[in-house]
Amino acid sequence: MQPRITVITLGVEDLERAVAFYRDGLGLPTNGIVGREFENGAVAFFDLQDGLKLAVWPRSSIAADAGLPLRTGGSLEFTLGHNVMSKAEVDAVMQQAAKAGATVVKTAADTFYGGYAGYFMDPDGHLWEAIYNPQLLPGAEAA
Repeated sequence: MQPRITVITLGVEDLERAVAFYRDGLGLPTNGIVGREFENGAVAFFDLQDGLKLAVWPRSSIAADAGLPLRTGGSLEFTLGHNVMSKAEVDAVMQQAAKAGATVVKTAADTFYGGYAGYFMDPDGHLWEAIYNPQLLPGAEAA
């Protein structure tokens, strides 16, 4: 297997709400909901970077597609990290997310590794971390 991820899919309860949060609230580019003509096919894709896409798809559709019973996951199954170039950008992302309807879980603060980060949850409970990590900036030495 090649070490390459091209789509990160989040299971959501309300597809319209999820699209509004990511498109209108966070400003992620999308063509909107596609696949409505197919049973369990309605999904929205957001362009992230270099061919990486974020998809939001109803949990019930994922369960039907995978042949698994419908269940909701927990917020601690994984987090999505959004790395930025400064502490001020972390604060701006946190404010934008809160204004879009996110729940701020942890206000941004200095971290043990010399960075700055905070956590917010989208309307479906997915946990995002807004991060300034000087060690991950272009040109930084690998630890």
